[in-house]
Formats: sequence, structure tokens, C-alpha cells
Amino acid sequence: MFSKSKINEPGPKAADATAPVAAEKSGAMPKPAPSEFKASAPKAKPPASVLSADLTVTGNLKTTGDIQIEGTIEGDIRAHLLTVGEGATVRGEVVADDVVVNGRIVGRVRGLKVRLTSTARVEGDIIHKTIAIESGAHFEGSVQRQDDPLNSAAKNAAPNAPATPEA
Repeated sequence: MFSKSKINEPGPKAADATAPVAAEKSGAMPKPAPSEFKASAPKAKPPASVLSADLTVTGNLKTTGDIQIEGTIEGDIRAHLLTVGEGATVRGEVVADDVVVNGRIVGRVRGLKVRLTSTARVEGDIIHKTIAIESGAHFEGSVQRQDDPLNSAAKNAAPNAPATPEA
């Protein structure tokens, strides 16, 4: 009896209305419109920060990214992946998920994966989850395996601190 007019209703344009029908007949899927949701591509991982051989840094370095050291660092380092180059020297504590030592470290090393290559020289303790020491590497210190060597840094920072009495 009464029918609603489709003139004022929003809907597909005349050209768009025939596209799905034609696609169904041909078996091809219609292409999504540019304004529809697009899956975002994963962000590219930024390249490692490189500290060149002629650079000397006095102070601590902290990043969630990767660092490649070719120069001299006098301070603590915290990173995701730390690579110490053959001619590099680090004097301080190193904490990273992955540590690759080709050069010299004087200080404690904490890492989930620690690798000392044949040119490595480490003077200090290594606390790790997994470790690899190549033939020819020089190492003076102790090696201790821990399931979570990164987060235990705070627990072991003051082992002789007095316990607080409970009330």
C-alpha cells in the first residue's frame, strides 16, 4: 500500500550499486574503498645507534633500542641489544637483553643472552640466562646463571642492607 521512497535515503551510488552484482556474477571480490579500515603495517625497527671509534662518552646510556659501541664509554649502559666493537672499551655495568662483546668491558655484565667472541676481554662478573664464550676470549670474574638476570639487578644492588623491622 505505502512504499517508502528511496530517493532521500543514503546508500550506494548508482555506479557502486552495480559493482557488487557484477562481482558476484564474475566470482571476483570487490576491492575495499580507500576510506575503509586498513591493517597497519608493523613499524620498522630503527637501526642501532652507533657510537664511533673516536667518541668518548662519560655518563650513563639508556635506551629501549640497540646500541653498537666502537668508542669508549665510562658509565653504565642499559639497552635491548648491545654490541661492543673490537676496539671499544666500556667501564661500567652493562644490562641488556642481548650482549655481544667483541671488545673490552670492565664491570658487571647482565643479560638474557651474553656472547663473548674470540676478541672479547671482560673483567667483571657475568650474570646471564644463556652464555656463549668463544675460544680465545679473555675473562676474569665469576659467571652466574639466573632465570631473570635483568630484573634481579635491584634485588642484588644492596645485599648487605639491613632489613626493616615489622611493626
